[in-house]
Amino acid sequence: MEDRSIRILDLKKTILEDNDADADLLRSELKKDKTFYLNLMSSPGSGKTTTLKATIAGLRDSLRIGVMEADIDSDVDAKAIAALGIKSIQVHTGGMCHLDADMSRQGLRAIGTDDLDLVILENVGNLVCPAEFDTGACKNAVILSIPEGDDKPLKYPLMFEKADVVLVNKIDALPVFDFDLEKFRENVRLRNACCPVFPISAATGEGVDAWCAWLLQEVRTFLE
Repeated sequence: MEDRSIRILDLKKTILEDNDADADLLRSELKKDKTFYLNLMSSPGSGKTTTLKATIAGLRDSLRIGVMEADIDSDVDAKAIAALGIKSIQVHTGGMCHLDADMSRQGLRAIGTDDLDLVILENVGNLVCPAEFDTGACKNAVILSIPEGDDKPLKYPLMFEKADVVLVNKIDALPVFDFDLEKFRENVRLRNACCPVFPISAATGEGVDAWCAWLLQEVRTFLE
């Protein structure tokens, strides 16, 4: 039985509540500055950077794009994006497996958003921590690749509950893996009934146009 005479302070709850308030403030600042901030989340190996490159190729003629690469260490991804002629910055999390709203604000300040319509955060690669912390993003996108299996919305519910859109990458590998695309859609709907799902192959370009059209409309609506 719980001893009601002992005060218990739930630090995680306090931290999350403070971060949520800061994230809401950041979104209002981004709205005022007319900058759309997309949080891109996935596990390692899902093709996140390849999808990011395909997205940039599909939207760079319509939007001014910047990229924030978040990793525990290294600058490999930021260099890959900079090589495309895209404004980019590497954010090191100091061992943390996610970004929060304050880290996002620091990164956005460092990259400079005055000349950007869209900033994409490539969050730290995992399906757990990034879902817990609101980055202040306008939308959350989740990438799941075919080799990972169609059951992941059941195993990582919070990630898919927080998603505004889900990309199923590497659909060119469907014949090789036991992945039921319709079952996956059903599993997503169990967690998030209104979340759109876009099957894509970032490597071949299949389905990327539909995803880019969705994102472009979201950005334009936000910037109005």
